[in-house]
Amino acid sequence: MSQDFSLNFFLSLFVMELLSTLLQELISSIELIMFLLIIGGGVFLLIQSRGKPLLFIKSVPKLLFSKEKGVGISRFQALSAVLASTVGLGNISGVAIAIYMGGPGVLVWMWVTALLGAIIKFYSCTLAILFREKEEDGSPLGGPMYYMRIAVPRYGKTFAVWFSIAGLFGVLPAFTANQLTQTIVTVIEPNQYLNLGILNWKLIIGVVLAVLSAFVILGGLKKIVAVTSMLVPLMVGLYFSMGIIMLALKAEAIIPAFQKIFDQAFSFQAAANGSFWALVILGVRRAVFSNESGVGNAPMYHGQSNTINPIDEGLVASLGPLLDTVLVCSITGLIIIISGATEVGELNGIELTLEAFKRLFYGIGDELLLLMVFVFGISSLFTYSYYGVKCLRYLTQISWGNWYNYIYIISIVFFAITTVDLVIGIIDLSFALMAIPNMISLLWLSKKVKKLLLAN
Repeated sequence: MSQDFSLNFFLSLFVMELLSTLLQELISSIELIMFLLIIGGGVFLLIQSRGKPLLFIKSVPKLLFSKEKGVGISRFQALSAVLASTVGLGNISGVAIAIYMGGPGVLVWMWVTALLGAIIKFYSCTLAILFREKEEDGSPLGGPMYYMRIAVPRYGKTFAVWFSIAGLFGVLPAFTANQLTQTIVTVIEPNQYLNLGILNWKLIIGVVLAVLSAFVILGGLKKIVAVTSMLVPLMVGLYFSMGIIMLALKAEAIIPAFQKIFDQAFSFQAAANGSFWALVILGVRRAVFSNESGVGNAPMYHGQSNTINPIDEGLVASLGPLLDTVLVCSITGLIIIISGATEVGELNGIELTLEAFKRLFYGIGDELLLLMVFVFGISSLFTYSYYGVKCLRYLTQISWGNWYNYIYIISIVFFAITTVDLVIGIIDLSFALMAIPNMISLLWLSKKVKKLLLAN
């Protein structure tokens, strides 16, 4: 019996490794297109808008808490739901993966992508309000697939279907379920209490996460935004406070850390051996995963807002990348670099961040991080399901959309036991396939947003 289990286990690892290799081959063939569209498109939109969305960011707090009389969720709830899916494991373990793969210099290109991402989110979420439909009960129905179909001539319907199919895979809980499970296993070490084997413990944790998620997910959009708008601000505040304390305790190491980041980001040696562009692309990929700018997820939540003025919603949405990548990712990256955790063996992903927190926060930082990762992870599991529901609704009919929730819940268990390389491959490929039609549509429709922006 044990031999059969071992054989099946090693066969599954072989299959996962094969799939990871195939995914990387596919990603390498389309990532340049995604890179050009997000960076090139972001620069174009920045110039076209004259940077006004970034200049107007000071008006966001007032907009965030002002009330609208329209049907739908509030702007605060929409932003909280989006941040629940972006501020979390992507900022905590995603940054660690980026540093592990490309070194500290990768952070610079994550920052650049985030600033351009704020502009991109402004445009996409403005369009999500400008071009949307209504459900039978009067609730708004907006998102990339709708502004593609309504406003993009000729290829709009094709882009909408393309985006929605890619979205069904891109919003699966792959990364969150995998890294949250790995965090629990690493910190708690359940085998010391009952030796069932790591794989079995991951399976058990996956089942528990699936059950917990089901209680909220099956309650629908209102239940999701109610829970996330309560959890996210609290956890972001706690993470930020811990990060500031750790950096304050090691204040003398902050400037050398920044020097290291910029030295490696603009290294002449990297430029000479051809690895410079690989570093830039890695930073873009991880930043896109961190804040999802250009991918088109955020407009699906912001498109449900009760906002009447599209520009207001776009400005609120632009705050997202600045919070989750410029702020949270920077704190995580500095802590990892200053702690020296990168020098310990082959630590990658969440294990690297856990080691850094343990070193810098009185030996209990990893346990406190476990609490935050659990809340961030659970809130991400809650919010991502709605994206898939919306994609399936568009591809089929509204009444069928909720069936995606059951596929989503079951997949939590699967991704809890898969390898991190396979998980990253699935997400990177799916996000690239979502970003291509979305960015083309944004660029096509950008004049309409510019006209609204100048009128405000």
